[in-house]
Amino acid sequence: MKRISVIVTTYNWPEALKLCLDSLYAQTDRDFEIIIADDGSRSENLEKARRYCADAPVPVDYVHHEDNGFRAGTIRNKAAALSRGDYLLFVDGDCLMLPDFISKHRQLAEAGHFVPGNRILLSQAFTAEVLGKALPLYLRNWLYFGRLRLQGNINRVLPLLQLPLGRLRLLQPQKWEKAMTCNLAVWKNDFIAVNGFDELFEGWGYEDSDLVIRLIHAGIRRKEGRFAAPVLHLWHAQHDKSRQDINYQRLMERLARQELTVAERGVSQYLPSVPAL
Repeated sequence: MKRISVIVTTYNWPEALKLCLDSLYAQTDRDFEIIIADDGSRSENLEKARRYCADAPVPVDYVHHEDNGFRAGTIRNKAAALSRGDYLLFVDGDCLMLPDFISKHRQLAEAGHFVPGNRILLSQAFTAEVLGKALPLYLRNWLYFGRLRLQGNINRVLPLLQLPLGRLRLLQPQKWEKAMTCNLAVWKNDFIAVNGFDELFEGWGYEDSDLVIRLIHAGIRRKEGRFAAPVLHLWHAQHDKSRQDINYQRLMERLARQELTVAERGVSQYLPSVPAL
């Protein structure tokens, strides 16, 4: 594998994005690039976020489009089209990664597979403290996280376990549930083959599940990333879920159609066109 492209989705939360980027800048594996996928941040937040990319120890690009509602799939497609790596690692800009996050995902990468990791959720009060003090949680040890769990500041600590599961990671090759783009890796060629995220999924909900289902229909199998590469997920208020039921119905229809692998409106519209011979 060559370079990994880390695609970080953000929207109007530069303080969280700064901590997210700080955790990426602290990675032990430096052979990656960052592409910020900004889903319409206001000009003042956009300016702050771009400043945080200055003097980064790895290459950073920034993709932004106007705010026209929740269009995370669209901005991720635009970021993926700009990427130069051959492996895409999607995270959210309100997530913090431990220093070995990139190296663990690199070790897990396997041809013909996508890899979903899991997450640890921070409480609302502790998230405010982390942001207010700019706490580098990603540099803390097991004992520190154990205390956080006892205090109710995080929802669990087990994802921090590093378990050598080997081929056990392949036991559920067609499981699509709980594969989310706050921590999801996929080969770029596979992503392009299924045409990336389908932008017909408008508003919050299930655009990531749709991607995973189409990957599975295309013969790409799940390789479990839990107990290897977790993220620390800051608390945030729920998104507008007015489109959730519509998106879920579309998802169920696609789940039943094994032949459906390619997004109707996906990443292809942003890729460089190939000149005719």
